[in-house]
Amino acid sequence: MDNLLLIPIVLAFVMGGIALLVRMKAAKKPASLKKIILPPIFMSTGFLMFLYEPTRPDSLQVAEALAVGMLFSIFLIVTSKFEIRDGHIYLQRSKAFMFILMGLLVIRIAVRAFLGQSINPEELSGMFFLLAYGMILPWRIAMLFSYRRVEKQLHDPEHESIITVNQEPAPNK
Repeated sequence: MDNLLLIPIVLAFVMGGIALLVRMKAAKKPASLKKIILPPIFMSTGFLMFLYEPTRPDSLQVAEALAVGMLFSIFLIVTSKFEIRDGHIYLQRSKAFMFILMGLLVIRIAVRAFLGQSINPEELSGMFFLLAYGMILPWRIAMLFSYRRVEKQLHDPEHESIITVNQEPAPNK
């Protein structure tokens, strides 16, 4: 295999590893609306790539990339749950998340190798950006709704059905 073909594969695995480390580190700190909302906003600057004409896929490819991204987002949505610990909202650690992220990475690399033979690299980059954005946006929207639901339970004393971890029971009066 040509060394130039190996570089994107290695970089994809490095980025996947970094994403896992960031996710594991983030699970140690309380979640916030800002931490949920900002990643898709920051990622949206990537749409500037489409100012460069060769990166623009046709409308069918755009629809395909977004549909696959939304399909993949289901796996991330299912593994992203919040819990209340010590009076704060945390993202629960999920062992499945690591396997899902690595699985999606392997699928992405395989599809890229397959499609790279028939679609020019710039256009393929645009498609994979749309796939990633189509995955992160629904995931983060679902996280936002889930966070708000847990936040409401945290501030509403009548909701005692919420699972709390490491929280002292309220004293009875």
